[in-house]
Amino acid sequence: MGTTNTRVWLVRGAEVLARAQAGIGVRDTARDGSPARIRNGLRDLIRTVREQGQSQEIPARPSNVLAAGMITSPLGLAAVPHVSAPAGKSDLAASVHRVQFPDVTELPIWLIPGVRCGPRSATLETIGEADVMRGEETLCLGLVALALIQPPATVLNVGSHWKAIRLDAQERIHSSLTSLSGELIHATQTQTILASAVPHERPLSIDADWCEAGMKEQSRSGLARALFCVRLLELNQLGTPEQRLSFLIGAYIRADLEAMLRRNIMNPASRVLITGSGAVAEAWRNALENSSIRAATISEAEIEAALLAGLRVVAETSPR
Repeated sequence: MGTTNTRVWLVRGAEVLARAQAGIGVRDTARDGSPARIRNGLRDLIRTVREQGQSQEIPARPSNVLAAGMITSPLGLAAVPHVSAPAGKSDLAASVHRVQFPDVTELPIWLIPGVRCGPRSATLETIGEADVMRGEETLCLGLVALALIQPPATVLNVGSHWKAIRLDAQERIHSSLTSLSGELIHATQTQTILASAVPHERPLSIDADWCEAGMKEQSRSGLARALFCVRLLELNQLGTPEQRLSFLIGAYIRADLEAMLRRNIMNPASRVLITGSGAVAEAWRNALENSSIRAATISEAEIEAALLAGLRVVAETSPR
């Protein structure tokens, strides 16, 4: 479960027997002031995959639910404390929480904790050193298990939030840095004066030249001014809506990249694996390579396989 989307799989070992997803997430709890929407949605998704499982040649009879992501947050099913970084598979497996929610399913639910990076008790002066994740830790375990990444390296996840995660040589989550850029791009597209200048949908492709121009303007003038330049581009009838969106995304990428470089979450010696939506992930890959940072993207199928592999790693490592 994420901020805006939830996916459920029915698996037997490494074999996926059924899958279902819905546009529900913890943002619904934040808006509604109640977890009823995600509980009802999760119940329906679990029922859907179980019904599909019954139609298998050998009917599938699941024994438990293993879950990761924002489902373990206070806005999810149950709040599970973060594990402190550095954290590896043994740390996560040892802190899995078992819960029961009969209104969702009669099956026991095992919740994988997220990871907290930085100071254990942040202050106003140190808050910028703190970071948290829920879900990405499980993805990272799976990426390592499937040899899609060889630590030490950095995983850059570009979804609703953009998160750079540093894995150390012991395959542990060492540190991370998160921004709201994914959500802010959508809000900028739909809820600001720029709504008339750019498409409201996620881009299917990025114009590299316009993206680079947005990055340069951000470096020269700052993010807020670079975004207003999208309005000026529209007033001067420069570019298509899609090109102006590429400019806008470039400004956000450059702002986050500069922060990551300053914090040394990545550098020219880094190896970066990018996970997330296609067009934005490709724009990030180009930006990193233009900064002499080795970067690669993986497919949605590989991301799914890695997430499921991470769940299996925790299940197999857990002492419970």
